[in-house]
Amino acid sequence: MSQSSNGSAEAELPPIQILIIPVTPFQQNCSLIWNPATMKGAVVDPGGDVPEILKAIREHGVEVEKIVLTHGHIDHVGGAADLASQLGIPVEGPHEEDRMLIKRAADQARQFGLPPVEPVEPDRWLVDGDVMEMAGRTFDVLHCPGHAPGHVVFFDKELRLAISGDVLFAGSVGRTDLPGGDHATLIQSIKTKLYPLGDDVTFLPGHGPASTIGQERATNPFLV
Repeated sequence: MSQSSNGSAEAELPPIQILIIPVTPFQQNCSLIWNPATMKGAVVDPGGDVPEILKAIREHGVEVEKIVLTHGHIDHVGGAADLASQLGIPVEGPHEEDRMLIKRAADQARQFGLPPVEPVEPDRWLVDGDVMEMAGRTFDVLHCPGHAPGHVVFFDKELRLAISGDVLFAGSVGRTDLPGGDHATLIQSIKTKLYPLGDDVTFLPGHGPASTIGQERATNPFLV
C-alpha cells in the first residue's frame, strides 16, 4: 500500500495484467498484456478469432500499441494482419528465419482447415539479444529455434516472466514434425536459452497452463 497526499491509503497496481484469450480450434493462448497504470498494452500471437480479441480489448479498456509474434505458425499469426489493420498498429517479431512460414500463412490455413487469412508483414523482425518494449515493460528477446526456425521467447528479468510460445509446455515440448522443425535444436534451445533464466521463472506457453522452468526441468518427461 502507498499513502496519497490526502492521507488515504491507495493500493499499488501490479506492473502488468495478462488476459489469456484462447483462439482457433487449437486453443492457442493469445495474450492481451497491459500496464494497469497507463492502460497501454500489446497483443501477443493473435492467431485468429479477431472479433473475440477486439471484444476483450474493448471490455478491458486497453490501448493496444503493438502486436507481438513468437513465431510464424498459423495459429499464432492468422489474425495478425487483420488486427493490425483494424487497430492501425505495428507488428513486431518473430525472427526473420520465419519469413517463409509467414508468407505461407494462406497455405497453412488451408492445410489445417482454418478460414482464409492474409499474411502479415512484420514491421520489425527480432533477433537474439534484442530488447522489446511491451506494456511499459522491457523484455529480452531470445531466439529459440526448433519448433520453428524463427521462434522467439520474451523474458522480463524483473518480473521473472517468460512468454514462451510453443517452445516449452507444462509437461511437454513443442512439436518438431512441421516444416523447419528439429527436435535436437528445440531441446538445445530449451537447455541453453530457457534453463539459464532460472528455476523460479514462470513461463506462459502458447497452449495449456503456465508452469515454471524449475518444474519442467525436474519433471518434464521430454527433458529428464
